[in-house]
Amino acid sequence: MDKHEQLAPWVRRFLLEHLVRDRNLSPNTQRSYRDTLAMLLPFIAARVHKPLDRLEVAELSAEHVRLFLAHIEQARRVSAATRNQRLAAVHSLARFIAECSPQHVAWYGEIRTVRFKKTIQRLIPYLDKLEVEALLAVPDCTTSVGHRNYVLLLFLYNSGVRVSEAANLCIADLDVGTGPRPTASVRILGKGRKIRRCPLWEKTALQLTKLVQGRPPTERVFLNRRREPLTRYGIYSVVRMCVARAGRSMPSLLSKQVSPHTLRHSTATHLLRAGVDLNTIRSWLGHVSLNTTQVYAEIDLETKARALEKCSTADVKKPPVASDGALMAFLRAI
Repeated sequence: MDKHEQLAPWVRRFLLEHLVRDRNLSPNTQRSYRDTLAMLLPFIAARVHKPLDRLEVAELSAEHVRLFLAHIEQARRVSAATRNQRLAAVHSLARFIAECSPQHVAWYGEIRTVRFKKTIQRLIPYLDKLEVEALLAVPDCTTSVGHRNYVLLLFLYNSGVRVSEAANLCIADLDVGTGPRPTASVRILGKGRKIRRCPLWEKTALQLTKLVQGRPPTERVFLNRRREPLTRYGIYSVVRMCVARAGRSMPSLLSKQVSPHTLRHSTATHLLRAGVDLNTIRSWLGHVSLNTTQVYAEIDLETKARALEKCSTADVKKPPVASDGALMAFLRAI
């Protein structure tokens, strides 16, 4: 391996070509990888007393990576999950360099010795049907903003989309259906620019039609007060506001950390309870692996309870206990 090979060209190729063209990662994941390197490289440069642009591949060593991870855990107080996320970005960069330059394979092997930390898998939060209904009852549909908030909540629950997918949804992506038995659906551009279609309830399709009526197909579905696209943070704010108000009549909502992703979890859990198979739910949510969807089967206590009832044994009737007199008669007869 050329010990003096510059790291900067590899970083540029990794961020601008590999993540976008080869791996087709979502913009959010690309930003996460970029942010990791924006923290890691200055950290290493400070330790080796070099400018960033003069860092060498060998200086991105396993020891420096370990020191960096310890630093962000102690100084920035990040969780083990965030620490692992940062390490995954470093592993990905090292793997890319090794794949393109076989002379760096041994170096990549050293980077791989930096292990992920075990984390406690927390239970996924989701809402019960009554909590979802309480949330949907909050917006005042007589106002334009209230109607938008209601349609947004209804759409998030119906489709189970990610918050970025809802923010980027265009009117052209909606298909409300025609004919005697219309089947409404929505086209969703998901992670990795993968396209999927999700069915819409008749109620959801009707409310979406009202919301976008008279607007051009290129416009985003959900707009703010200034008629600009509602951002991811704007959608978070709408959900938080509605949860706070719904908590007055449904206090259980206040004990949960409810976000747009909680509605996505609720969709999956309720589909599972309705008897929808895991592979259909995987396609519905846009999961790449069935293992990701499998977690909903593990957290749903209600479905587990129903399964337990089906396999429970019937009460076994005990034979009548003979009286002492009968027993003595039996003994004398032997």
